[in-house]
Amino acid sequence: MEQQTLLPKKPLATTQSSGSGKRTRKYFIAANWKSNGTTHFVKDIITNMINSFEYDAGKLDLMLLPGLLHISLAQAMVAPHVQVGAQNVSQHGQGAYTGEVAAEHLADYGIQWVLIGHSQRRGVFQESQEVVAEKVKKSRENGLGVILCLGENLEQREKELTGQVLDDQLTSFHTALGGNWENVVLAYEPIWAMGTGRIASADQTQEAHEHIRKWLSKTVSPALGEAMRIIYAGSVTETNCENLIKLSQVDGFLVGTSSTKPAFRDIFETVQRQAGRDLA
Repeated sequence: MEQQTLLPKKPLATTQSSGSGKRTRKYFIAANWKSNGTTHFVKDIITNMINSFEYDAGKLDLMLLPGLLHISLAQAMVAPHVQVGAQNVSQHGQGAYTGEVAAEHLADYGIQWVLIGHSQRRGVFQESQEVVAEKVKKSRENGLGVILCLGENLEQREKELTGQVLDDQLTSFHTALGGNWENVVLAYEPIWAMGTGRIASADQTQEAHEHIRKWLSKTVSPALGEAMRIIYAGSVTETNCENLIKLSQVDGFLVGTSSTKPAFRDIFETVQRQAGRDLA
């Protein structure tokens, strides 16, 4: 196994292309614990699993997304090369917004990344694309890196509207980001696969990722289209991750429920092996 490389806790820059056609995008895996876990759980999983992962941090980024109350504990416990981000942020700044956590608060707390646009925020909490875009804008104004979720629901997939939905979401993100895509990771999240046990086929996943990459190349720049990390999010498990990570357009995973279980080690090691092969 390659010697572990330790990186300082700083925003993760978008991997740049070498222009040679060889893959240079660093892999990315994020563990979204959602509203799960206790203090005991956090201590146990970090001590006995996360901190035991040995990998080349020049080839793979690992990020934990704990619940809000467990962020400080996770920050204090993780190895230096493991990033810790937040699962959500308010679309409002500081002010009379009881219960909200503003982007200013996350930045002040030393949190450098935030997950935005997850299907459960859109579905359960009815966050519109306008709200999602405002969260992106506020996060960027406060120097936060963002993992942006985008994807279609079942009705849109069945009506063959996936491309249009992705285009609309990307256009909204582009405006909210002010055209600056630095420190962004895109997570393709077919909503119909979230928590259902269903998963997009290899062809569906590759097609969606290619569509996103082509939009970036055409709308922003070919360099960004090649360099942007696009990860898959949608019922990722230890049994389906190996086929998905072999796809040329998939740069890693946003892992939900499986990231709270022992199976996360298998998922991580699958991504790690692929990174070792592709970025040797």
